[in-house]
Amino acid sequence: MKVTNSLRSAKARDKDCRIVRRKGRVYVINKKNPRYKARQG
Repeated sequence: MKVTNSLRSAKARDKDCRIVRRKGRVYVINKKNPRYKARQG
């Protein structure tokens, strides 16, 4: 999982990426291709 300052570029990598908030952190998850996971902060 990558930790990035901005998730905009991480979300644009694949059309199946979703932005999710969990426990005060923002995540990008992708069910079809899990290597696109990223976290902000």
